[in-house]
Amino acid sequence: MTNGDEAVEVQGTRVPVLGFGTWLITGADAAEAVRDALEIGYRQIDTARAYENEREVGRGIADSGVPREEIFLTTKVPHDEATADEVERDAEQSLERLGVDYLDLLLLHWPSPDVPLEETLKALTAIRADGRARNIGVSNFPAGLLEQALDIAPVFCNQVEYHPFLSQERLLTVAREKDVLITAYSPLAHGQVPDDPTLNRIGDDHGKTAGQVALRWLLDQDHVSPIPKASSHERRVENFQVFDFDLTPQERQEIDALPKDVRTADPPWAPDWNA
Repeated sequence: MTNGDEAVEVQGTRVPVLGFGTWLITGADAAEAVRDALEIGYRQIDTARAYENEREVGRGIADSGVPREEIFLTTKVPHDEATADEVERDAEQSLERLGVDYLDLLLLHWPSPDVPLEETLKALTAIRADGRARNIGVSNFPAGLLEQALDIAPVFCNQVEYHPFLSQERLLTVAREKDVLITAYSPLAHGQVPDDPTLNRIGDDHGKTAGQVALRWLLDQDHVSPIPKASSHERRVENFQVFDFDLTPQERQEIDALPKDVRTADPPWAPDWNA
């Protein structure tokens, strides 16, 4: 299977455009899933301290035999461990658990209501400066907060929920103006995409599934990189088979016209999404 080398370029760095997410995949399943994803052709792997699977993700990378330099590896520090000392400690522990010398991207997982953003971002910037993380960024930041972060630090990425049922237009405008990557988690809207009649009809016209249509719609957008999670080999293969068809302008318009108010990740510590 090919096209693992298809990339989006941000701030001079090439990022494999389709990633593999590992949220809710733990234990031996996580190691096997990452090894399998890399065998299929994925070259961007996403995890987080909060997922409690970094050690297994690292084992999957090692077992795959894929050279480390071919993999774009992301992890995240928790929002409730956002002081400078905690960020430093968590980064070191993540490197140890993953079994790697550096991260391609280190993110703050959610905005912290308790720690000044400047303190957290300066700690991340120091980790970037000494090479332990080649890029730094944030996750779950609304557009206004992303702009604040960009005034403080060299933010490379904002990882957010993004799928055909949720608008991220304000965020995308900022990202494109500032050359920031938008990593799209939950690109299949936690199982809602496969049931959508419009996406299924478009998929039928291409011999594809609704999920493949949703991923293609995201991949066609500038500065966007979807990272679908899949617990089975068959679904991982399906999600990767999205480079051999194109949506028509009319089809993209139909997807653009779907309701855009479905947010599946909105925990108590979430920020004001309109900020």
